[in-house]
Amino acid sequence: MYNRILIPTDGSETAAKGVEHGLALAQALNIPVTIVTVTVPLSGLALESVVQGEAFDSYNEAVQEEVKGLEKRVREQAAKAAVPIEFVSEFNVSPAAAILETAHARKCDVIVIASHGRRGIRRLMLGSQTAEVIANSTIPVLIVK
Repeated sequence: MYNRILIPTDGSETAAKGVEHGLALAQALNIPVTIVTVTVPLSGLALESVVQGEAFDSYNEAVQEEVKGLEKRVREQAAKAAVPIEFVSEFNVSPAAAILETAHARKCDVIVIASHGRRGIRRLMLGSQTAEVIANSTIPVLIVK
C-alpha cells in the first residue's frame, strides 16, 4: 500500500507525536521514512532592522545546531524501531510547500504530520502548515493530534 512515509518535524512536542506515530507505522509496514525539517529563513524587516552581519551568521549557526540535535534524536528513535530513515533539512519561506516538494522529490506516498489543533482566531493569526499540506497534497495525509 505505502512504500515510503514522509514525516515533517519542527522539534516541538506536538511534532514529536507525529514522528512517534509515523515511525510506528513504518515499522509495522516495514518501509523506510523520510524525515523533513523546514527552517524559515529570516527576511524582510527582520533582515533590515534586527539581523545584520554577524547576527545573521549567529542565527544560521544556531539553526544548524538545533537541526543537528533534532536529527540525532530522531535517528535514535528510528534505530530503536529498526526503521531506516533519511533526514532532510530545508530552508523555505513556506514550510508546507517544502513538505510537499520533499514528498514529491523523495517519492513518498503518505505524509504523517502532527497538528496543534488550533482553531478560530489563533489559527488565523498563527497559520496552519498542516491545513495547507492537507489542502495541497496529492497523496494521503495522516494527521496526528
